[in-house]
Amino acid sequence: MPKQKVKKVVLAYSGGLDTSIILKWLQTEYGAEVVTYTADLGQGGELEPARRKAEQLGIKQIYIEDAREDFVANYVFPMFRANAVYEGVYLLGTSIARPLIAKRLIEIARETGADAIAPGATGKGNDQVRFELTAYALNPDIKIIAPWREWAFKSRTDLITFAEAHQIQVSKDKRGEAPFSVDANLLHSSSEGKVLEDPWVEPPPYVYQRTISPMDAPDQATDIEITFKKGDPVAINGTEMSPATLLTELNRLGHDNGIGRLDLVENRFVGMKSRGVYETPGGTILLAAHRAMESLTLDREAAHLKDSFMPRYAELIYYGFWFSPEREMLQAMIDKASEHVEGVVRLTLYKGNVIVSGRTSPKSLYSDALVTFEDDRGAYDQKDAAGFIRLNALRLRTLAARKRKA
Repeated sequence: MPKQKVKKVVLAYSGGLDTSIILKWLQTEYGAEVVTYTADLGQGGELEPARRKAEQLGIKQIYIEDAREDFVANYVFPMFRANAVYEGVYLLGTSIARPLIAKRLIEIARETGADAIAPGATGKGNDQVRFELTAYALNPDIKIIAPWREWAFKSRTDLITFAEAHQIQVSKDKRGEAPFSVDANLLHSSSEGKVLEDPWVEPPPYVYQRTISPMDAPDQATDIEITFKKGDPVAINGTEMSPATLLTELNRLGHDNGIGRLDLVENRFVGMKSRGVYETPGGTILLAAHRAMESLTLDREAAHLKDSFMPRYAELIYYGFWFSPEREMLQAMIDKASEHVEGVVRLTLYKGNVIVSGRTSPKSLYSDALVTFEDDRGAYDQKDAAGFIRLNALRLRTLAARKRKA
């Protein structure tokens, strides 16, 4: 397949060995000018080495941005308003970061006059789909270069040989195959491959990076209170915080109490099953708190309708359809339902568990007068239940009568 004609390409650049090889490959194979984009999404580590490596490779336009607040406020929190979990357990930490990165690639391409982007995702995973669907949704004419689907390299040795031939520094720890691959951001860390490929084999302890083992967590419980407004957390223990600061604090609390570990075999969008180990300490706490707040403030039918949409909403994020009209439609419904999700939830954190121990709200729909076993002062006439039951039983009685005749 002949290569596209490309003059300038925006590369999602981490500064690591793989993306440095991609950068040089774009220069040599396409003869294209390369612009690099490096986002701080809370993955940890210094970003300035990425700038220095890009400069060493001759890059003139280098974008390095702190995107943590944007990431949490405009991607993570809207997703948590939906209580989104994929296949019942996965909190979508990798999935939700991709639309932000792809959106910035498209914006930088527009700013710099680039005609192509290179997300750098492999040809077996979901990320290639997420990046490219987002890119086409925002710019249908953009060219996308996917090196892992195009180049002739067949092994790690081939990559190392290319790097050495082009004076790309290869540290000793990068010369062999990594024991597993890691993706991380402020919401989670994801580990997969190599030592984790056999789903029967327990993950070795060194895989875990964001949490201590629940067995090693303190014997003393930690009590916290999270304040919500319009479905989003705004304070911990009465102290207001920015979105990224709040999630960072929840991550610390989750780490210290062994919360948020998940060993999952999931169904990838591209058709295969994969095994991953995820750590989402702050997100696990936030999900429990948000559902507790909704239990007090959402009308029954609104809550049930919202929950019925959640699996579809989660799939859209996992598959890469963040900027699709159907996700935006669902988000509008979710945000409408969140208008009165306001108040304080009290939680107990203990050895991997998040225990809801209290909730209160000025918008509460909970009524002492209705649920009390004492004198309800006329708020609820128990005799009314007889007619309610008879009407709801009518079709069941009709079906039972038919069965009796058969």
